[in-house]
Amino acid sequence: MSAAASTVSSVRGPVLDLAVGAFAIGWAAIFFRLAGDLSPLLSSALRLAMAFAVLSPWVARSARAGRIGRREVRAAALGGLLYAVHFGAWVASLRWTSVASSVTLVTATPLLLAVLGVLRRKDRPSLRVGAAVALSTVGVALLGAGDAEGGPMVLLGDGLALLGAVAMALYLLLARSLGPALDAFAFTALSAGTGALFLALACPLAWLAGDAMALPGPEALGWIAMSALVPQVIGHSLLTRALRDATPTVVGLSTCAEPVLSTLLAALLLEERPGGWVLVGCAVTLSGVLVGVFDAGRSPRPQEGL
Repeated sequence: MSAAASTVSSVRGPVLDLAVGAFAIGWAAIFFRLAGDLSPLLSSALRLAMAFAVLSPWVARSARAGRIGRREVRAAALGGLLYAVHFGAWVASLRWTSVASSVTLVTATPLLLAVLGVLRRKDRPSLRVGAAVALSTVGVALLGAGDAEGGPMVLLGDGLALLGAVAMALYLLLARSLGPALDAFAFTALSAGTGALFLALACPLAWLAGDAMALPGPEALGWIAMSALVPQVIGHSLLTRALRDATPTVVGLSTCAEPVLSTLLAALLLEERPGGWVLVGCAVTLSGVLVGVFDAGRSPRPQEGL
């Protein structure tokens, strides 16, 4: 293979994973909204459990190949805890704030990762990626503007979405630390399985605190299954795999496409009509995402260790 062909191949992999992964996770808020007013912890636990069931063959295959050891299992256990915090907090935020604001704030991940990259002196963003992060940050700020006027419950929803962003940033750093030999689908499966367990253990506490724990009906289960298959199995697995060739900041940046897609889908399917500033925010955010994602092929090889 020529040097030029090798370069094209190395760029195509992460860019394709990032593009398809970002498109897949953009459906998550829609599927959860269509599932109805379920317990956030229960619906998140069901999503992760279903994803684990689908991805479990990858775990067995990776174990036979010797690609899963104690280090990967320990990391997946921590990844599961971060998944539990991310999904539990984010799904709960959808109760009190709009799809646009919730998904916008939960994708503040790249800004957090860019700051951490500078502080840790690992995977520091290039000037081009830094500019993309800044542009996307302006876009998501426009998307989420005006929530301060919505009252304390709206602000609570926004705070939960931000907590979800912090958890996802730490998850991406954790996956990146495992290096280029990471089996993304097996790691996602193990993290989803342990995350489902953590959320299931938290459900009785939520019930004692007054959260309704009614089991979802067939239609709601169908939408939760869709959230497991599309955003989780496809979306999160591909974004995790992209960490082999792209920095966490670039991978986090690609998730900024999620509020754009979710806002447009919410307008079409849920009749949540975006205002003018939201549309401007979508355009600005998407511009930043495109700049960053197409810089993915220039990212350095993963640096192991947190």
